[in-house]
Amino acid sequence: MRYYYYLIAVLVFVLDYVTKKIIATQLNIGEQISVIGNFFLITSHRNRGAAFGILQGQRLFFIIITIIILIGIIWYIQAVRKSAKPWLLVGLGLVLGGAVGNFLDRARFGEVVDFLQFNFGSYQFPIFNVADSAIVCGVALILIDTLLSAKDEKKRMQNGEDKDHNNHEQQPV
Repeated sequence: MRYYYYLIAVLVFVLDYVTKKIIATQLNIGEQISVIGNFFLITSHRNRGAAFGILQGQRLFFIIITIIILIGIIWYIQAVRKSAKPWLLVGLGLVLGGAVGNFLDRARFGEVVDFLQFNFGSYQFPIFNVADSAIVCGVALILIDTLLSAKDEKKRMQNGEDKDHNNHEQQPV
């Protein structure tokens, strides 16, 4: 499974596409189905902006930015695929699949189908979709990889400095 991260991207894309298609064809915009009381609802919603509805109506901007991001992700996957830790590649695969899923909606319809709604008391978390979830989980894995890599690098630097320091102490003057 040399290219499992692309398989992850395809699976995310397919799951996102199928769930959005079901919502778009089976529910009217604004229609809700309670899954867990008022805490978790399936709500048919359309978003013409970015995360949390910011930058509404900037379709061309999002298309251009997404193309640049997709090219960057694919380039980076190819550059690090032989040396990267698995969670980095899984994270990149999740982000890639989610970005393609939302890109397709935005390019074709000018809006993204969102449907997962969570309420915490009187606070309603912004409605999102499978692609958004994959992107968030992917970014979390990328950040974890970055933090662990920085920690490993710090340990290597400390071990390297300690060895040099010990070598200098043991050498006769």
